[in-house]
Amino acid sequence: MHPVPEPPRGSGTVVLAVNPVAGAGRGFVAGVLAATTLRRAGLTVLEVGGDDAAGLRRAVAAALVPAPDALVVVGGDGMVNLGLNLVAGTPIPLGVVAAGTGNDIARELGLPVRDAERAAQSVVHHLHRPVLRDAARVTTSSGETRWFMGVLAAGLDAAVNERANRAPGLGRARYLLAALRELPTFKARDYRLHLDGEPERRTSLLLTAANCAAYGGGMRICPDARPDDGLLDVLTVDPMHPSRLLALLPRLYRGTHVHHEKVAVRRVRRLRIDAPGLVAYADGERIGPLPVECEAVPGAVRVLAPDH
Repeated sequence: MHPVPEPPRGSGTVVLAVNPVAGAGRGFVAGVLAATTLRRAGLTVLEVGGDDAAGLRRAVAAALVPAPDALVVVGGDGMVNLGLNLVAGTPIPLGVVAAGTGNDIARELGLPVRDAERAAQSVVHHLHRPVLRDAARVTTSSGETRWFMGVLAAGLDAAVNERANRAPGLGRARYLLAALRELPTFKARDYRLHLDGEPERRTSLLLTAANCAAYGGGMRICPDARPDDGLLDVLTVDPMHPSRLLALLPRLYRGTHVHHEKVAVRRVRRLRIDAPGLVAYADGERIGPLPVECEAVPGAVRVLAPDH
């Protein structure tokens, strides 16, 4: 067992929101370990759950009304997204106990992954010294506002995500298997884009807007994306034969695909994406049909993470 850190100065109250089925059931165990570690450090822990995602969101929102010292989410990128959408633009910081399948956002923030005790210790250590990180604000076709911290996908990657989410029991492999199923039949789409207000038409297989470098369990889709530069990295891939695209897939994990002649990356503050018949996903969560508008918001969320 890891040593328990010294209690922070003064009293502290954190809301602990747990996805018990995250990481094929690891979320429940991680939630118990995190709650124990936080209480041993002298914090008051308000554990919150729900029967489904909507119920959990309502319960967490209610628990945040008294303005606790932090919201700590236990789970994967989907739980980070849930927490982000509740605290973005507020003084309440967000802590993460990464216990999901991919945990890409936690890795990009420099947080422990699949080690609930160390992650909870990090929460204690940074409770009174959060760092500011960017998030992206999305306006949907229905006028709804959503936030994401990782990556928004609106092409083959979104189709893969939609297929992968129908096979949750396969762990990280579900993304690769879903990609192999989608590749033979997916056709490049004609996008109408606005990049910082400049209109552009582009035919592309993938279209991502990245605030962090990775998604899908370690695919470094935009390897230079950073959650502290006030910009989104926008990646497109020109049409190519499925066999060539398949050969490009292993390079996603190293981030070297961006050097391919068919791949382009631009950096913008604002982006509008439109294409018929496509949906957008962000942080693995379904946003809805295109068009969507994205805007990088510097320092939108306080995060209990290292300052690097």
